[in-house]
Amino acid sequence: MTSTWIPLKTGPRPQADRMAVAAFVCGLVGTVVFNVFFGPCAVLFGILALARGTIRRLRAWLGVAFGVLDLVLLFVLTSAGGTVSWHL
Repeated sequence: MTSTWIPLKTGPRPQADRMAVAAFVCGLVGTVVFNVFFGPCAVLFGILALARGTIRRLRAWLGVAFGVLDLVLLFVLTSAGGTVSWHL
């Protein structure tokens, strides 16, 4: 039995591809926990990944969208509670 090496699908800039994945993960995690930190990180990583030419453009855009959603969610929940921290 021989094993063949299958290369990962990465573009010319693998760091930008990793940033797109990091943006998506930060945005997704930020909708549940600590969105004051993960929201801006997701937006920043997504924009940097798009600027550096990632091939994972959908993940970068979803990271930006989730990051903005995190910040909107934080604003809505803190304004409803009247404090900087929120809980359900």
